[in-house]
Amino acid sequence: MKSTVQIKVRNYHLDRFGHVNNARYLEFLEEGRWTYSEENNLVAMYEENGISHAAVNININYRKSAIEGDILFVETDVKERSDRSVTMHQKVFIKGTGTLIADATVTNVFLDAKTGKILTTDELADFWADLSDLALSNRA
Repeated sequence: MKSTVQIKVRNYHLDRFGHVNNARYLEFLEEGRWTYSEENNLVAMYEENGISHAAVNININYRKSAIEGDILFVETDVKERSDRSVTMHQKVFIKGTGTLIADATVTNVFLDAKTGKILTTDELADFWADLSDLALSNRA
């Protein structure tokens, strides 16, 4: 299920050229992924199952500059799931214009929270079942 978070561009997000510094977009994207996890009750599911996760790959395309005062929408959705990871697709738009200013794919792996070991599909079977149930209930 797609989620959206709104972020107002502040002065401290800017570089010396007056537009959002490229590194700040990674923070905006992370905010989007946390919002997705919270809205879909995934944070509690991670904790209940002893799972943590980590971003292992981020591919971002910068399309247009954002400046102070812009209101950004960060859309986040699951793009694909493999035996060891989930890839999220994210888009950043300027409110009111629909202008796409950045898009990214972010791949996360799931880890045993105690050992840090990357978990596989078999080890995540119950967790994936919970996620499938969640996805079905969100569509109802």
